[in-house]
Amino acid sequence: MHILVVHNRYSSGQPSGENKVVDQEVALLRAAGHRVDLFERRSDDIAARSLPGKVAVPLLVPWNPAVRRELAARLRADRPDVVHVHNVFPLLSPAVLAACADAGVPAVATLHNYTQICPPGTLRRDGRPCTECVGSTPLPAVRHGCYRDSRPATVPLAVSLSVNRRRWWSGVERFFCISAAQRDILVRAGMPAGRLAVKHNFVPDPDVRRSGDGEHLLYLGRLAEAKGVRVLMAAWDEIAADGGVGVPLVIAGAGPLEREVTAWAAGRDDVRCVGLYDAQECRRAIARSVAVVAPSTWQEAFGLVVVEAMAAGVPALAAGHGAFVELVEDGATGLLHQPGEPAPLASHLRRITADPVLNREMGEAARRRYEQGFSPAVGLERLMEGYRTAIAGRPGGGDGPPPAGDRNTGSRRGTRAGRDGGSR
Repeated sequence: MHILVVHNRYSSGQPSGENKVVDQEVALLRAAGHRVDLFERRSDDIAARSLPGKVAVPLLVPWNPAVRRELAARLRADRPDVVHVHNVFPLLSPAVLAACADAGVPAVATLHNYTQICPPGTLRRDGRPCTECVGSTPLPAVRHGCYRDSRPATVPLAVSLSVNRRRWWSGVERFFCISAAQRDILVRAGMPAGRLAVKHNFVPDPDVRRSGDGEHLLYLGRLAEAKGVRVLMAAWDEIAADGGVGVPLVIAGAGPLEREVTAWAAGRDDVRCVGLYDAQECRRAIARSVAVVAPSTWQEAFGLVVVEAMAAGVPALAAGHGAFVELVEDGATGLLHQPGEPAPLASHLRRITADPVLNREMGEAARRRYEQGFSPAVGLERLMEGYRTAIAGRPGGGDGPPPAGDRNTGSRRGTRAGRDGGSR
């Protein structure tokens, strides 16, 4: 199969689970013998733009006509079987969907967050769940400045959501939801259920697994309030006041709270801030962990670090909401704590470190769970199923508005030569 992957890469200055997922899927598909090409933009490139170019970036968020022309020309020249869209913010825009329609090439899209129904994609505001924009106009997001606490920064996202909602819902043959929890929320918000399929992210089998009891507890991810970093610090202070749990806390990552976390850890021997790890260092740190801690205060659409822990035979301690509830079997493959509360998190940190035998059993069960649901073989099977569905045409049912363009042509069900007969 010939697949064109469309992705706006996030800044390299902080960890990005989406970038990692895209890279892993591309490598997986290529290893399986499929031809995979890339159509990318990089947020890092914004810094090199001229001042007028930087000023123009927000105007391109809702619609980038140059991208439409460039991608449509490439699709007509290369004729891929399917286009797989990931992130389009800020330099690509939903114009990529118009390009697919122009060239008559079916599109699938992975929904890594909630940007289809919430401008910043988090369903969260001021540290609490928020659904004020769901099912209505995104004016509340602008009023509250939900993206980066800025009204001007939120406006392009709100405009894009408003003007492109129907284009997304009609122009994508298959949406990949990365958890059932995410799919449920999107269906309740009005997205076309017949086009929403659950496809968990997979994780490559690591080259190292835990062999002993572990040396530390590990937080690995973005240093941001939504990730529960402040909750973790408060819980750890409570533990330290009681004498600790016998192993240090390692915090690996970067983000807006980096200075605060570094200052909090300074001078302590029970906390180590190690900054950004590369991929190999991440795998080794996970394999040396008693447990991986994922205390997010927002409802994660997935939880890549939890599955990476599973792959290494390490239990996870995660917040008991969002996708974590379907990833972690409480008491069997890890522990779930009450979200946003330091005291329950502290209690569970004590529990997961107190009994090495139980901890090893949970780690072994986590590894089995990984093999059954999150291995590369499972990931490839689900990817190909989604691609075949998109190529065959719109699935039966009647969910949502009809896709743009003529659906009575043979371009979706025929061969590539059949699709070359014309454009929409």
